[in-house]
Amino acid sequence: MARLQSLRDTPNTAREYETIYILRPNTPNEGVAEVNARIKGIIEGMGGKILKVDNWGKRRLAYEVAKERKGIYLYWQYLAQPGVVEECERNLRMLDNVIRYLSTKVDENIDVTARPTELDDTSFEKAAQTAADEEDLFLSRGTDESSSSEDEDEYSDFTEEPGSNPAATTEEKE
Repeated sequence: MARLQSLRDTPNTAREYETIYILRPNTPNEGVAEVNARIKGIIEGMGGKILKVDNWGKRRLAYEVAKERKGIYLYWQYLAQPGVVEECERNLRMLDNVIRYLSTKVDENIDVTARPTELDDTSFEKAAQTAADEEDLFLSRGTDESSSSEDEDEYSDFTEEPGSNPAATTEEKE
């Protein structure tokens, strides 16, 4: 079923959209791949063109969402007609692993054939792989003794010597 376009849309063009969705932090890589495959199927099945897919990894949320403090962020950029976004969001709403999503219209009247894509054969495989938690990596790095000695060396230039008092030197000059 073809969806009617807006009267503002020029023929043979599409709109550019960005969609970011957050999955539960305990979602395995297979679960991430399932959600990605579902969204890819919707976009391509309805005549859209995927420009970029990126897995931003597991990050801490600004506030608690669906009783979760962390989530796996996925970013999609694509060209499509307006009905595609509605269908993607309807499917994301039904999935239990998805705790939040947001789609935005970036631009209108984009020539689909002239717009390059950043996808290659491994893009969807990379998007399904979730890296280690950034906060855990940061905390484990902080326990290394080598990194703490580097921090001490970095700030050693800023320590004042016991006998120097900058206020006293300015008073003596006056």
